[in-house]
Amino acid sequence: MLDVVRRDGIQTLPWSDTSKRTRERVAFLRARHADWPDLSDEFLTATLDDWLAPILDGHTSLRELGNDLDRALLATMDWRQRSDLDRLAPLQYVAPTGTRVAIDYANPEAPSISVRLQEMFGVKQTPAVDAGSVPLTLELLSPARRPVQVTRDLEGFWRGSYFEVRKELRGRYPKHVWPEDPLAAAPTARAKRRGE
Repeated sequence: MLDVVRRDGIQTLPWSDTSKRTRERVAFLRARHADWPDLSDEFLTATLDDWLAPILDGHTSLRELGNDLDRALLATMDWRQRSDLDRLAPLQYVAPTGTRVAIDYANPEAPSISVRLQEMFGVKQTPAVDAGSVPLTLELLSPARRPVQVTRDLEGFWRGSYFEVRKELRGRYPKHVWPEDPLAAAPTARAKRRGE
């Protein structure tokens, strides 16, 4: 099985969404902290005997590996890194409304979320990861979940281009809340104003 992976490439392995996201999150942290493991295709291919061989016992095909791949990736980290992974590179951002939004680490230079604009009312500080040192890129969405603005400076957006976006969206979505002072407004996941 190791020879098959060496010959056909690391993409031959049945990477789950969980293991792909683990690799992206670790790549994000490694770009900032050299002590995090290298989980790139090249390095994993070069070190198959170290991380993949130990999980092959009892398996007769690569397809059977499933969750074992994620466990093998986690085994490349020390205890501290495994405990810090969720704290420094969480899987989700919880919006003020309670909505859980997946954080996308595909670009290790700019992790991002897509969230409805109205769920962020009242939030001054741009959400951040890596102990607050890296602001998330926010793709702010209309009520129909279409992108209307991308920013890494949420307070600047509220004080600036929000008013142009508000003018446009008020016409398209008249039953939704479009406050004049978004920093003082309560976040909402509601589609309509109360009473409508």
